[in-house]
Amino acid sequence: MTEAELYTFYKGIFLPVYFHTSQSLKYFEKFSFQPDDIIIASYPKSGTTWMQEIVPLIVSGGDPASVETLPNWDRVPWLEENRIGILNIHKRPSPRMFTTHIQYNMIPPSFFEVKPRVINVMRNPKDVFTSYFYYSEMSSNWVSPGSQFLHKFLDGKVAYGSWFDHVKSWLNAEDKEHIMYISYEEMIMDLKDTVARIAQFLQKFLDAEVIEKIADRCLFKNMKKNNMSNYKSVPREQLDQTKSEFLRKGIVGDWKNQLTVEEAEYFDAVYKDKMKDVQYKFVWE
Repeated sequence: MTEAELYTFYKGIFLPVYFHTSQSLKYFEKFSFQPDDIIIASYPKSGTTWMQEIVPLIVSGGDPASVETLPNWDRVPWLEENRIGILNIHKRPSPRMFTTHIQYNMIPPSFFEVKPRVINVMRNPKDVFTSYFYYSEMSSNWVSPGSQFLHKFLDGKVAYGSWFDHVKSWLNAEDKEHIMYISYEEMIMDLKDTVARIAQFLQKFLDAEVIEKIADRCLFKNMKKNNMSNYKSVPREQLDQTKSEFLRKGIVGDWKNQLTVEEAEYFDAVYKDKMKDVQYKFVWE
């Protein structure tokens, strides 16, 4: 199916209409944040599900019930998706936890007034592209990749718009003291250190043993076993995991198995041009 059939056009970007109704987007635009809310902000396929496992475990002090009793889309729901309006968010105890794939400049006005804490997760865009490719093949709600997918991705003509625009919007955010920037690659390199730094940012003072238990539980191979996180409960007609598992590999550098040398060189040239004014030092560079 085509973009016209599967996507809605919202403020210059495509959003899958199955998840983003006009009603849910209106709810999103009027959303009232609280100062102690925790927001996971990421471009798709950048480590969102991983962070939806880590953050609740930190907040709960390592209690596994926090990730075993609710699917990730309900335990840390997307602010802009259609389920947000039926979850009685206003009744949830503080700190409330949310996820968003929306760019910084599209966040509701309340966000800029109360300045909740944000964990912004980024990932090498070539690995994002690769993961995005496989997810697009398995999801009935996203347009299938097709032969021109690389160009569509680099031009931002895919669901949730341009990776470049998304990443730069959050890097250029004002009041950065309430935003933690972290990469998928850092999580791979030293997950225990990542958990400790996130806990410190969230002002959750956990002892070393708890940090280690959380990190162990959140190793990709262990998280993959959690049926509240591996999307196994999603019907096959929506997410066909016979084509590819939702939690597929959880590695760095898989783009080398996806892109040809010529495609990788073209990707690098576009990246160099679009990111030339960005001062932030990425782990993958």
